[in-house]
Amino acid sequence: MIASVSGTVAALAPTTAVVEVGGVGMAVQCTPQTLAGLRIGAEARLATSLVVREDSLTLYGFADDDERQTFELLQTASGVGPRLAQAMLSVHTPDALRLAVATADEKALTAVPGIGKRGAQKLLLELKDRLGEPLGAPAQRRGPAAAAPSWREQLHAALIGLGYAAREADEAVTAVTPQAEAAPGAPQVGHLLKAALQTLNRTR
Repeated sequence: MIASVSGTVAALAPTTAVVEVGGVGMAVQCTPQTLAGLRIGAEARLATSLVVREDSLTLYGFADDDERQTFELLQTASGVGPRLAQAMLSVHTPDALRLAVATADEKALTAVPGIGKRGAQKLLLELKDRLGEPLGAPAQRRGPAAAAPSWREQLHAALIGLGYAAREADEAVTAVTPQAEAAPGAPQVGHLLKAALQTLNRTR
């Protein structure tokens, strides 16, 4: 298993970073938050999890080992594959997920695209003894799960991470706002990022 990759960031895309390791470009699937922390030409270390399928090998990347471990633990629940696990980490931090499970916060899980009420109830039962206790103070654990960054914040950070200026990121977020508000349920940042990039390409 490839537990981590370290090297120069060669390229960034809406869902992928390419990290050069020993002369080889490793394509790593990442959340918008992780991508926002990377810069082309800069050195980076990503904790990784290799998902093997009959027809593919996919490397998922994370900001730290805690995210990777949470990603792998989430997939021990029935019906949770790597894409859904990554979507959960796109909306919540690992500790926010632990807190949501520990406090049976159904609403926090239904905020993730692809998880409905029944799915959230099932996940709360299955993950109760798997994710572990939240790392925050006891007083914090009694409260609701930490608020996730809004889709606007996630999208803006992802655009900045891709090398766009703050003004361009602001304009792109404004341009896709009608699409986000018209979408049923929580807006999917990955789809909005693609739309925002198309808007930016047209204005250049």
